[in-house]
Amino acid sequence: MLNPIAATVVVGLLGWAYNAIKPPPPRICGSPGGPPVTSRRVKLSDGRHLAYREAGVPKEEATYKIIVIHGFSSSKDLSLPVSQELIDELGIYLLHFDRAGYGESDPHPSRSVKSEAFDIQELADILQIGDKFYVIGISMGAYPVWSCLRYIPHRLSGASLVVPFVSYWWPCIPQNLSREAFRMLPWPDRRTFLVARHTPWLLYWWMSQKWFPSLSIMSGNMEIFSPDDLELVKSLPPDPTQIQEKITQQGEHESLYRDLMVGFGKWEFDPTEMSNPFPDKEEGGVHIWQGYEDRIIPYTMNRYISQKLPWIHYHEIPKGGHFFIFKNNECEAVIRALLLS
Repeated sequence: MLNPIAATVVVGLLGWAYNAIKPPPPRICGSPGGPPVTSRRVKLSDGRHLAYREAGVPKEEATYKIIVIHGFSSSKDLSLPVSQELIDELGIYLLHFDRAGYGESDPHPSRSVKSEAFDIQELADILQIGDKFYVIGISMGAYPVWSCLRYIPHRLSGASLVVPFVSYWWPCIPQNLSREAFRMLPWPDRRTFLVARHTPWLLYWWMSQKWFPSLSIMSGNMEIFSPDDLELVKSLPPDPTQIQEKITQQGEHESLYRDLMVGFGKWEFDPTEMSNPFPDKEEGGVHIWQGYEDRIIPYTMNRYISQKLPWIHYHEIPKGGHFFIFKNNECEAVIRALLLS
């Protein structure tokens, strides 16, 4: 009797484990029982849809066209504090979009670093914004900028990476620097990034379990915010468009967790080995903006990358935290440097 009982227990445990680690199917916008489609969307060549939002001057009248790439747990409804005066002065058109799986953009089960660049290129082509455009990537939204620099540099007029995502496993970054920067992170974040890197098939379970906190920024741990960030958050009015339920309405796995798996997974290239995509520019066509007091992205990593790549124009904000771009003066400095340098 023991063998059948043991077999039943094993089968039961395996079934429980399979259900625990298997993400639920996404609730695709516009599908039966799924969230409604309320935004403008384009249909890509593979059948997926990308939701987008336009701002600034009409694209037909614009001197500069910028695609803004949102970060982790955000969406196309992210609003940058750019004054109407600057928009009119320079003639700026802004294109925001939901990255795959976020907001109202369809999930992409094969999402990769490379696919992000080609989503951006196809979006630009469908909306006919021109042969060249600028890109601004914020935090996790900066790895698509690295992808654009690698795969579609001929489409770019310039790029800004703001408090950009870094991987602690990029091979050309010295191990002692990576380890030191990694140790600066809260312990829950370190565990989560290790799972995303080494056992991505376990990430859904890890993010869903209740025994240990999985990610500081999602658990409300205020220690992750610098004094500058805390002051900024208190001063900003709540933004009703940035509702977490809408950002992840198609499933947290297809938006947040897949973002972690792609970012911390194995890349086809190492950013520190890239060549200058704008060799004819006298000054940097690529900018990195980093807050010295950023507790989410350690400044040491981006400082090192900029030293390895002298064609990058590096800006370090002495008292800046992770969210410094949401200050009007800082945001406009980022845009002016991108467009006018």
